[in-house]
Amino acid sequence: MSSYERPEDFPEQLPATIIGGHFDEDDTYRMRRPNGMSDWLIVYTLSGEGYFRTPTGEKLCGAGQIGLLRSGVPHEYGTAQGKRWNFVWAHFQKLTETDYLPPDEVLVHALPDGHLQNRVAHTFQNLLHDSRERSGFWYALCENSIREILLLIAQRLEKKLDARIEHTLRLLSLTMKEEVRIVDLAASVGLSPSRLSHLFKQETGESIVEHLNRMRLRQAALLMQHMGRSATEASLDVGFNNYNHFAELFHRTYGVRPRSYAKQSRD
Repeated sequence: MSSYERPEDFPEQLPATIIGGHFDEDDTYRMRRPNGMSDWLIVYTLSGEGYFRTPTGEKLCGAGQIGLLRSGVPHEYGTAQGKRWNFVWAHFQKLTETDYLPPDEVLVHALPDGHLQNRVAHTFQNLLHDSRERSGFWYALCENSIREILLLIAQRLEKKLDARIEHTLRLLSLTMKEEVRIVDLAASVGLSPSRLSHLFKQETGESIVEHLNRMRLRQAALLMQHMGRSATEASLDVGFNNYNHFAELFHRTYGVRPRSYAKQSRD
């Protein structure tokens, strides 16, 4: 996201479309709409800090935070005093996914460092590209990008986990096929092994091993059902090196032996 546009290049009231941009502004930048606007605004702060002022008060939006301004809300937003505000934004019409979020006049949600921030920045990059290029299906592609960001926020708000446990869950999903050592996971998230084990159980309701096995079994079942993998192949695909252990856990979870499950799926 290296290209900047000037805010004055865009109209205050936008037509029923999707439009996005990338601003990098000093603290003289502000936008006032006493009567609100007909569409929604979503922003993601890359660096610096901005503010949103509505009838219910003021909220700041700093680096790694998403701001969502509802339609019809009188507002002012701009760069926080003494700061710069480097952010990407998009105007869009109301989507079903907004109903999953709190009815705040402006919602500001902080993303944890790492994967989620990178994912949202990349999604915005795709959105800006599609909205400018306007090739086939551009509008649907832009909507899907916005839907993805809204759903990520809704997912985090539904059950907000400790950022270190979120990081652990992502590491488990990425290394599912490999041998997983709790001491290595703990070092990656800056906790002791015992503290990580306790916090993981507290946040998710299951141990790290229980979660890993459940994830592996679910993936193995999908591979047998949809990809035609044999029980042995599926067990190796997801990281089980001991077939008997896999078969025992699978039977306990699904009530059927994995080879029978694979055969039923083929039939």
